[in-house]
Amino acid sequence: MSVALPRPASAHQNGAGIASMLLAVLLYGLMDALIKLEAGRYPVIEVVFFRSLFALIPLTWLVMRNGGWPALRTRQPGLQLVRAITGFISLFCFFQAFALMPLADVVAIGFAAPIFITALSVPLLGEQVGWRRWSAVLAGFAGVMVMVRPGAGVFDLAAGIALIATLTYALSIIVIRRLSTTDGSAATVASFTCFAVLGAGVMLPFCWVMPAFEDWLLLAAAGLLGGAGQIAFTRAFALAPPVVVAPFDYANMLLATALGYMIWGDVPTAPVFVGAALVIASGLYIVYREAIRGG
Repeated sequence: MSVALPRPASAHQNGAGIASMLLAVLLYGLMDALIKLEAGRYPVIEVVFFRSLFALIPLTWLVMRNGGWPALRTRQPGLQLVRAITGFISLFCFFQAFALMPLADVVAIGFAAPIFITALSVPLLGEQVGWRRWSAVLAGFAGVMVMVRPGAGVFDLAAGIALIATLTYALSIIVIRRLSTTDGSAATVASFTCFAVLGAGVMLPFCWVMPAFEDWLLLAAAGLLGGAGQIAFTRAFALAPPVVVAPFDYANMLLATALGYMIWGDVPTAPVFVGAALVIASGLYIVYREAIRGG
């Protein structure tokens, strides 16, 4: 995840940041499709384990590039543990949601993360949120309700899991905001990934299913794509301000819709499109207002 740093405002830097964000969207989108394939064949905890294990390869490169093992030092080990736990729960729930729902539906619900972050930053970080951003939060929650359609039957369970994934992801980002004042991004990413490997590894013997040869390749590819996507995502925010690069993250909805249709024949329903539009508009407005406050 990104760490707030002073950022140059040159067109070249902004262009590089946008390119890095679009690369992250592509890598994450392909990873999500592979996860959906594998989560339908193997226990989700097994998929979490292999995704995290193989992600250590590109993340080791990130650590070496950021100064080697000293980059893993932390001044807040307790907060690192909280971030790792919330991130692990989020990862597991997202993967479980991928197994139960169309790809684009999960991605659309996940776009509610900035809305949860804004709402939770008041009690957890003591931030001041004005009426404009609260209005955006309420509009975003309305969009979430349109997508999850309470009372719609079987969809409720899957949508609930996706919402838990989004909420715990938002909590992990709030913890990362606190960690960014003392710890480097390499330490935060590495501690979470190692925790995911160990946490899933402990549970793995109770649900192990031997992967077929082609699935070994797909699981390895998912981990490599996820680790590389993390690096590209972090670099995007290091190169350009959030107001410049964050909107391009929503291109993931287009990619998820295309992949879902090509692989599974899924087409998002009208409520998903309408709700996603509300959530995306709310998220963009929140980013815009935060940029004004930061300026």
